[in-house]
Amino acid sequence: QVQLVESGGGLVQAGGSLRLSCAASGRTFSNYAMAWFRQAPGKEREFVAAISRSGGDTYYLDSVKGRFTISRDNAKRTVFLQMNSLKPEDTAIYYCAQKGGLGSYIRSDYYDYWGQGTQVTVSS
Repeated sequence: QVQLVESGGGLVQAGGSLRLSCAASGRTFSNYAMAWFRQAPGKEREFVAAISRSGGDTYYLDSVKGRFTISRDNAKRTVFLQMNSLKPEDTAIYYCAQKGGLGSYIRSDYYDYWGQGTQVTVSS
């Protein structure tokens, strides 16, 4: 059984920073790409960032490029999302996901496992 547990969310003012963490257990962590998605109230789940198995390749939603950084520590079985210069439109529940195999990095249906989510709220 794969379990993903997010942490690090909270309430910050616009321009502030947060670092999200996702701790994984179960199948071999280094064999799978990881990603962060988010979902705001009343909106569809949205791709935010992804990282390849080794960490050598990263992918980002255009609106977070230059502000967010995804990274991973395979020895610690953990993926991170450093979020800087936060904006109110970043407010959402952020979910960690583990990719199932070959296919799109940005489509949620290509991911096998999901965490419970962590709330990020950015005030004006």
